[in-house]
Amino acid sequence: TKFFSVKMVDIEEDSQLGLESEEEYEELSDGELQEAFAKGLLKPGLNIPLEEPKKAANNVEGLKKCLADFKKNLPWVERLDLTNKPVDDVLAKAEGRPSNDDVNPEDDFQREMYFISKAQATVLEMSKTDQHHQKIRKKLMQKQVAMENSEKAKKLREQRKFGKKVQVEVLQKRQKQKRDMMTAVKKYQRGMTDKLDFLEGDKEGKNGPASSKNRWAKEEGERDLSRV
Repeated sequence: TKFFSVKMVDIEEDSQLGLESEEEYEELSDGELQEAFAKGLLKPGLNIPLEEPKKAANNVEGLKKCLADFKKNLPWVERLDLTNKPVDDVLAKAEGRPSNDDVNPEDDFQREMYFISKAQATVLEMSKTDQHHQKIRKKLMQKQVAMENSEKAKKLREQRKFGKKVQVEVLQKRQKQKRDMMTAVKKYQRGMTDKLDFLEGDKEGKNGPASSKNRWAKEEGERDLSRV
C-alpha cells in the first residue's frame, strides 16, 4: 500500500510537470523552440508543423476553358446584361467633390456610390417586378372605369335635367295654347270677333306634337259654334 501511494504521488507530480512544460513551450519564442528541438526536448505531438503559403495560380487558359464549358449563348432578353459608363454627377463636380471618374477603390462609400451611378445609367429607377406592374395596371384600370362611370352618370343627370326642362316648356306651351283657344272661342261667342282663324290651329305644328292638340281644339270650337 505504501509503494502504491508513492507511485500515485510520482504520477501526479509527473503529470503536473508535463502540463507546466507544455505551458512553457507555448510561451517560448521561435528561437527557443528551435533550440529545444535541436536538443531533443520537444516531444512528438507538441509541435505544430508550418504550412507552406499557397501560391496563387492565374491559369488564364484553364479559366477560359471552364467558362466555355458552362457558358450559354442566350439571347439578350434572357441575359439583360449592359455595359455603360456611370451617370455624370453634376452636383459633385459643382461642389468640388470626387466625381465618378475620381473614385478611390479603397473607400467603401465611394465605391458603392459608383456602382449606384452605373445602375442609374443602365436601368430605370422605377424598375419593378411584373406583379407590381400588374397591380398598378389594375388600379389604373379601376380608376379609369370609375371616371367613365362618373362621366356617364353626369351626362345622364344633365340629360334628365334637360328633359325635364323641355317637358315643362312643352306643358307651358300647351297650356298657353289652350288658354288662347278658349279666349278666342269666348270672343267669338260674344260677337267680339268674326274670325275663325283659331280653328285652323298652328299650321306650323301640324306635323309635330301640337297637331293632335289643334285638332282637339278645332273640334271643341265647332261644337261650341253648333250650340250657338
